Amino acid sequence: MQTIGTLTLQPALDHPDLLGAPVRAALETWNHAAEVLVAAIDPEFADTAAMSERYDCPLDAGANCVVVMGKRDGDERIAACVVRADTRADVNTVVRKVLDVRKCSFLDHDRAVAETGMEYGGITPLGLPAEWRVLVDTAATEIDLAIIGSGIRGSKLFVPGRLLGELPGAEIVPDLAR
Repeated sequence: MQTIGTLTLQPALDHPDLLGAPVRAALETWNHAAEVLVAAIDPEFADTAAMSERYDCPLDAGANCVVVMGKRDGDERIAACVVRADTRADVNTVVRKVLDVRKCSFLDHDRAVAETGMEYGGITPLGLPAEWRVLVDTAATEIDLAIIGSGIRGSKLFVPGRLLGELPGAEIVPDLAR
């Protein structure tokens, strides 16, 4: 059995109760699912910094997923950005250019929850709506075992960083974060 900090990791598909419904559905069809692990956490510590401190996990092992949107000629463009937890997505420059929009902002909290079917604080790049782009910072793919959301606040997924670039619809973007 593998551990990180004080967390015990288990095969994700063996614990569907620890996965949001869209995440579980995506894992069931993803050919890398056997490499994905999960650990239960207290939902009060779902935010990355709090989880890292509470469970003695390195902050630089975390990967955050932020959902952004912009418009161009009335066409709305949504993307999930996956960046190392010790960085921030460069929304106003890099993401804006990749999406080819004049202005880029974070997607409204309630809308993100409704459209993903995931809990806020647990939104993850696995199981997102198919029409959304998934932008992955190169640095996130270099994490040995990336800690990401599971679709719920009560657990975290552990995914080899190299597989973040293999997520359905993923696009690796150099310098996505700063």
